[in-house]
Amino acid sequence: MFFKFDALILYSISQDMLQIYPLKFEPILFSVLWGGTKIKHLKGIEIDSDCIGESWELSAVPGSVSVISNGVYKGLSIQELLEQFGEDVVGSKVFEEFGTTFPLLIKFIDAAKDLSIQVHPNDVVAQERHRCLGKTELWYILEAQEKSSLYSGFSQAVSKEEFLDKIKKNEVVDVLNKFYTKRGDIFYLPAGRVHSIGAGNFLVEIQQTSNITYRVYDYDRVDKNGKKRELHTELAKDSIDYGMYDDYHSHLILDKQGEHLIKKCDIFTATLHRLFDEDIMQVSSKGCFTILICIDGSATLVDDAGNVETIRICETVLLPYKMNSIRIKPSEKTGVEFISVYVENK
Repeated sequence: MFFKFDALILYSISQDMLQIYPLKFEPILFSVLWGGTKIKHLKGIEIDSDCIGESWELSAVPGSVSVISNGVYKGLSIQELLEQFGEDVVGSKVFEEFGTTFPLLIKFIDAAKDLSIQVHPNDVVAQERHRCLGKTELWYILEAQEKSSLYSGFSQAVSKEEFLDKIKKNEVVDVLNKFYTKRGDIFYLPAGRVHSIGAGNFLVEIQQTSNITYRVYDYDRVDKNGKKRELHTELAKDSIDYGMYDDYHSHLILDKQGEHLIKKCDIFTATLHRLFDEDIMQVSSKGCFTILICIDGSATLVDDAGNVETIRICETVLLPYKMNSIRIKPSEKTGVEFISVYVENK
């Protein structure tokens, strides 16, 4: 609270004008039964738990709203920043559509054990049932142990009734696509696609601002109290897309300096960048904010006003819309690899 009070004092001095610089946030860590130790080691965080499954890097989910960790706005939440500066932070089109709710949620996920088989509702269903956005997401695999895998979508035609029968018989995985994973694998998961992250996967998740998950199968596991986790079959059955598709999986690795589109959809555009030499990235010309998610190495960031910030592996930075451009200076030893994310103007 001390830092928040200080930030509010500084902020009130020039509350009609956004102070533009690269924004970093305190990670929001979640200890879960399937989590591991990779996140806390990469971030250098001292914490007792050895089951950290998720680090929410940038979030506006109620109850888990990100707080700025650097600069004059240190201690302010992303929602408080948007309440005061709105479109200067996210761009006019984004602000018009989403208001003071930041539209994307960025995570690092460390699965030491299998996650449940689950599905997320689309915007229409989520709004009707939960008064929030649906959940379309993207995974980029950063590390996978030998024989690690995940499930995404159906491997054969199946009806709602047939799938519900598979759940009752503990045969759900028999009708799901199983993919063995490696670094650089990409999985796009539109709302409604049944999926599960398998043990041994460490990944970045880019998704809509939503925490609505319908668990349909959990391998009959029990928690520390000996109870099975709740399933949400009734909610899930009408949210599942039972179709079959050709675009479940792709792969992208950059060995040389450059950039390559990962995925462009109605929700976001994500691009992979690999830099060994200094480069300049345009921000405001996109018409909205840009998020940088560092997945390897490190770099120094210098904005138009000369503000300097660093970014390293397992860190995330938000570049406000009003920032014209950012100069990226990779580490001479490691270079830098990162994913940039923004919302396409509609």
